[in-house]
Amino acid sequence: MRNLFAGILAIILGLIVIAFPFLTAVTVSIFAGVVVLLIAIWLLILGISELEISRTTGILNLVLGIIALIIAIGLIINPALLSFIAGLTLSIAGIFLIIAGLISLVDGMHRKMAWAGVLGIVLGIIYLILGLFAFNPVNLGFLIGIWLVITGIFKLVE
Repeated sequence: MRNLFAGILAIILGLIVIAFPFLTAVTVSIFAGVVVLLIAIWLLILGISELEISRTTGILNLVLGIIALIIAIGLIINPALLSFIAGLTLSIAGIFLIIAGLISLVDGMHRKMAWAGVLGIVLGIIYLILGLFAFNPVNLGFLIGIWLVITGIFKLVE
């Protein structure tokens, strides 16, 4: 029963997201910015309190808190930053998958496991393509909507 409710909810949310992809990207960016802002505040407080105990740990927490604060402000003010981060992350993951797939393909030839390398290469190419789409906030919102619909369908089938 719980999977049925979660599946229907995911499909409905996915269709709404597909209908309003830019609004979704802006909303997700602001939400992510607020979460990162809370983490930044926590790191800054932790860094200040750690300075007395361990100067190195305190300074590192302060630096990380400042970086998180800059990212949080960027996510809240400029929703395109989320698209850039998502696109960059997917593209880097795709490159790593392709490299790992090539290594596995070369190694797998000796052990008749070349399929693992081919799978890594194919997934890497898919990640690269999704990464290119995710650089645009509208496309990112659309991809989130598609992901929600697919997740909802799998929940219904489960």
